[in-house]
Amino acid sequence: MSETATEELPVVTDRAARRIAKVLAGEAEGSMFRVAVQGGGCSGFQYTFDIVPRREADDLAIERDGVTVLVDSVSLDFLKGAKIDFVDNLIGQSFQIDNPNATAACGCGTSFSV
Repeated sequence: MSETATEELPVVTDRAARRIAKVLAGEAEGSMFRVAVQGGGCSGFQYTFDIVPRREADDLAIERDGVTVLVDSVSLDFLKGAKIDFVDNLIGQSFQIDNPNATAACGCGTSFSV
């Protein structure tokens, strides 16, 4: 994986780390939370969130408050400088990504274009 300046790494907020810890509490020991970008969605790319049992060789591991968030090297290019957050508001609860690389996003915040 190419070197990435610290200020370009995705950031996991306190709220996201707390929610990930709750989610992982019901999973197998050592499980981690993966954030990835895939083609699709109404804007061209979409965020995916998953629970995985292990880290892959090309993953960036972001440690925050006892949880590990993984981002693969391809997705990392799309998530440079992004903030991974958890939002609980009137329309529901969800993980959301504030992505400075996105030039447009859908209304629900799960897909974007660059």
